[in-house]
Amino acid sequence: MKPFIVMDIVKEAQKYPNAIHLEIGEPDILPSPKVIDAAQKAISNNKFFYTESKGLYELRQKISLHYKKFYDVDVNPDRIIVTTGTSTAFLMAYYFATKIAIADPSYPCYDNFGELENKKIIKINVDKSTNYQITPKHLENIDFDTLLISAVNNPTGTIYDNENLKNLASFCRKNNKLLISDELYHGLVYDKEYTTALKFNDNAIVINGFSKFFCMPGFRLGWIIVPDKLIRQTEIIAQNILISAPTLSQYAALEAFDYEYLEQTKNIFKQRRDFLFDKLKDIFDISAVDGAFYLWCDISRYKMSSLEFCKKLLEKKQIAITPGIDFGSNNTDNFVRIAYTKNIEELKIAVKKIKEFVQNI
Repeated sequence: MKPFIVMDIVKEAQKYPNAIHLEIGEPDILPSPKVIDAAQKAISNNKFFYTESKGLYELRQKISLHYKKFYDVDVNPDRIIVTTGTSTAFLMAYYFATKIAIADPSYPCYDNFGELENKKIIKINVDKSTNYQITPKHLENIDFDTLLISAVNNPTGTIYDNENLKNLASFCRKNNKLLISDELYHGLVYDKEYTTALKFNDNAIVINGFSKFFCMPGFRLGWIIVPDKLIRQTEIIAQNILISAPTLSQYAALEAFDYEYLEQTKNIFKQRRDFLFDKLKDIFDISAVDGAFYLWCDISRYKMSSLEFCKKLLEKKQIAITPGIDFGSNNTDNFVRIAYTKNIEELKIAVKKIKEFVQNI
């Protein structure tokens, strides 16, 4: 199993007390005050016991209502299983797959989850010509049984267009392929219309969680939605590898769907994206960014590997960013990922230092 390089960068950056952390995908914004109040009440009320393995039914109802409100899609709460972060959700989903097609570049743990479960990972090269999306054309003549898409791609920050998502969902349905849609960054989409894969394929497996849009990373809480035919099998897996997701976190998440607060959160990240894109577009080639909180920056003009670029930037300027090679092998060594997970005042300092750094290369 390959290392998750961003976590190595996090560790290395701890050596610099004044480092600005733009490497890890961790929102710096607090969750809704209602979430914090609910967590404190859960502690006061001694909510320290296991829930059922599928999670609190009340929370699964709220997640179901979220799909109705956000996407106008009906999801039976029985199809929803609350997980410890999204990582365990992927491990559960992979149980039903053998040969999994993923995009390159993409989230590195997709590959490593396959290594852990002895699944074959088929990487499909994508680039800005398709806005880093897999299309049905990519899937022609490929031997796979499962397609995993990153509905807002990490690291590129690009969203699957509704038409392409519909076509992929149709392709998987017609060709008896399992579709897994990672929708963790839904909610943090700034300019485009988008929807869930369930809109077009009710037999898809959809994975989401509370760490990004809901700003609850340390609560370690996610969810997986499975087709009716997989409910019992997935529940059995949950009974064995989860017992149950963290109970205190589940009670806190009951108040996470504070849409007024969440809209404010999205607008803050949009302002940061606009600021950082404007300030860095002259020194990096950056594809248009639809969502999440990352810029995928082409550094090829500086004739330096992505890892060397990141290491030197950290050593000389105490700015931590992530090398592109963390996300695959498809031209990724020419890129770095910069997370705008700090306030604009800190981003101003980071921009100044990054510009000083590249001027001296």
